[in-house]
Amino acid sequence: MIELKTPAEVERMHVAGRFVAEVLSEVGRLADVGVNLLDLEHHVRGMIARRGAESCYWDYAPSFGRGPFRNVICLSVNDAVLHGLPHDYTLRDGDVLSADLAVGIDGWVADSARTIVVGTPAEEDLRIIRATEEALEAAIEVARPGNRLGDISAAIWAVARDHGYPVNTEFGGHGIGRTMHEDLHVSNKGRAGRGLVLRPGLTLALEPWFTRTTDRIVYDDDGWTIRSADGSRTAHSEHTIAITDDVPLVLTRRESE
Repeated sequence: MIELKTPAEVERMHVAGRFVAEVLSEVGRLADVGVNLLDLEHHVRGMIARRGAESCYWDYAPSFGRGPFRNVICLSVNDAVLHGLPHDYTLRDGDVLSADLAVGIDGWVADSARTIVVGTPAEEDLRIIRATEEALEAAIEVARPGNRLGDISAAIWAVARDHGYPVNTEFGGHGIGRTMHEDLHVSNKGRAGRGLVLRPGLTLALEPWFTRTTDRIVYDDDGWTIRSADGSRTAHSEHTIAITDDVPLVLTRRESE
């Protein structure tokens, strides 16, 4: 069931979105050579508790995970790209870190992700990060009333093709609102002009994620962390948006963007 949100409900999601943006900005500031992933996890736990927010990840137990997930943020390093389980790992110079966060405030949810390089960046790592960010902006640009869901998927896929990155379709964007995952799967690969017609009040989490040289994934023994099957590095960018009568509203935009 697809629920269209009222402007007032979208604004309540925007409250959660601003907080998610704040937390991810803080993670980007703190992530540095010598910082342990568990320190980042516990810092985010404190921010969520002080805000009176609720983690959407804690006790999350979907069919694909070895649940329940007992952390509040996904932290994925280098060839890991999704659902990274925070663990005892100290960040090193040149590591690629993807941070993914979803929280609820007063019953409304927002979800966002960003990828950064810790310390000295390699150009090829910056390139794949920029590609996901470019794909996300392209997807947001076409998220307008009267367009179709396939237009979003096609926009992401076009950027991936331009950069020469393969696209995995097992995980992608999704509907969002009262819960983290609502109806609608938004594939990162698709054909324009196909699928659901976009209407004002539709709220989506769009999340292009690319791996450098493969579209296959593998899971860590923890049952959660997803990596590129060939060990190549990865990147992930995500925003929660609302379709409006005019331009899409990005609910998780960070101040630095």
